[in-house]
Amino acid sequence: MCGIFGYWDRGARAMPDETLAVMASKLAHRGPDDQGTWHQPGRGVAIGNKRLSIIDIAGGHQPMVSDDGRIAIVQNGEIFNYVELADELRAQGVALRTHSDTEVILRLYEREGIACLNRLNGMFAIAIDDARADALYLARDRIGVKPLYIAEQSRRVVFASEIKAMLPALAAQPAIDLEAIHHYLTFNYIPPPWTVWEGVRHVMPGHWMKFTRGGTEVRRWWDLSLQRERDHGFDEWRDEFLALLDDATRIRLRADVPWGAFLSGGVDSSTIVGLMARHVSRPVETFCIGFEDPRFDESRHAAEAAIRFGCEHTMEVAELNMLGRWPHVLYHLDQPHGDASFMPTLRVSELAAKHVKVVLTGDGGDELFAGYEKYSAYFGQDGIASLPEESFRRSYFDSISLFTPAAKLDLYRPAVARRLWEVDSFRAAAESWFDEAAHFDRVNQALYLDMQLLLPGNNLVKPDRMGMAVSIEARTPFLDWRVMELAFRSRGATKLHGADKKHWYKRAVVPLIGEDLAHRKKQMFTVPVGEWFRGESYEWLRATLAGSGLLQELFRPEAIAALLEAHRDGTANHTRELRALCALALWAPDSAAIR
Repeated sequence: MCGIFGYWDRGARAMPDETLAVMASKLAHRGPDDQGTWHQPGRGVAIGNKRLSIIDIAGGHQPMVSDDGRIAIVQNGEIFNYVELADELRAQGVALRTHSDTEVILRLYEREGIACLNRLNGMFAIAIDDARADALYLARDRIGVKPLYIAEQSRRVVFASEIKAMLPALAAQPAIDLEAIHHYLTFNYIPPPWTVWEGVRHVMPGHWMKFTRGGTEVRRWWDLSLQRERDHGFDEWRDEFLALLDDATRIRLRADVPWGAFLSGGVDSSTIVGLMARHVSRPVETFCIGFEDPRFDESRHAAEAAIRFGCEHTMEVAELNMLGRWPHVLYHLDQPHGDASFMPTLRVSELAAKHVKVVLTGDGGDELFAGYEKYSAYFGQDGIASLPEESFRRSYFDSISLFTPAAKLDLYRPAVARRLWEVDSFRAAAESWFDEAAHFDRVNQALYLDMQLLLPGNNLVKPDRMGMAVSIEARTPFLDWRVMELAFRSRGATKLHGADKKHWYKRAVVPLIGEDLAHRKKQMFTVPVGEWFRGESYEWLRATLAGSGLLQELFRPEAIAALLEAHRDGTANHTRELRALCALALWAPDSAAIR
């Protein structure tokens, strides 16, 4: 786990070393243990790394450079099958000088080129300077567990693991992207490839980019939509699912530092901890936070799971009102996010960081196997199965949208509304994913949309940024590529059966985690922001929204006031809308401009 950064100048102009040092400093939280930069000023290229040392503490320094000095590589993340790949390379006569997974990528790239990505089972963002081809490659893991951003100004490409590390290296401060804000009000996060800044974009999950003097090549190297659903018997499916998830968990225990797990007592985290316990000779260290308010407290379920698996369990009762942490959360996010669960995720990450440097989590289980209430609520409605395809797509999209198109236009100042009235978030951000998933049944189409937008746009941002804020690495066994592909070879009815979410998955893990943990009602990991907005934090919210120059520039004050008053008076529940606006206000820098 690390932060990476660098640049590629098409005109071979050198970036000052001082600027590269500033980029590195902005990523210090991602890599407090080591630092390295490969700078070729005569070619106008640099790749750098801030390292959180997890594997091969002594020998894993980055960048790693080929024996002839023509190839250099940095990565953020981990390659979990590096042991098997290293054994294969040695059997072919390749001399490995370290026990680092980064060297394995280097040696594979020397032999196979960028096609070596297909051999990697891991979470990663990779930069490769290949002087032989006079090119820079950037590559991102299959589903976007690790972040990577790019921007190009004046024929210079700048990249980094976080946006804050890129801005000091750009020739001009980018303007706020109005279209991205428009999509934010639909999704409650900015969907990739957009970011809040014009011209700053994601390297998309499962893609690589090649930068040369003459242009840019973009290729998709992994595509989940290539899976085809087939009929399984439950016993066959259970055996394959458990075998794959068990192995995904086993290889994610590879580390040369202390590790543990987040444990809420929900089905996902309990399953991962149960599988971890099979592969270790000491108690698994587990971590959770509790709240005095029983509506939001899962600690007794986590304690039940910890006892079942013989864990060394650490729990702390946390302060419930975490609004004071929100600006710090948004600093690490670099963009507005309306999801309140980032705050308790930071809190449990702080707890874990006192004990370990790596945690395993249950992230991805809900999106793969239909764990959210929104799925059963939507598909439980009469008439969904008979909707025409376009009507189904729009209907599902509307069900997960924050503000409707009409509500957004009503919120904007007239000049902003005129600029955005033709921008359709469905057409721009969702339709192409639905097109790719058209051969799936409708449950899987809905899940596919969340895999491509919600996971890399929000739900994987959470463990990465909140873990990295305190320098710990989060690993996600459910998002092993083998588990993801199995999930999309499985029909939607195996996941959502009436109101029963994670239908086969829960049945499969009962022998491991027990009936109570497998079938307990899902409890969202969040805090009661809506209640605070009606009571103790109402004046704070009102002042925050009114004091934001960005909100004043974008939105009609009377429209925001109407949302506030209706929520305060209890005539409507605008918790999610007000959270999104508040996050935008708290994020907005004073110097941000809209062109």
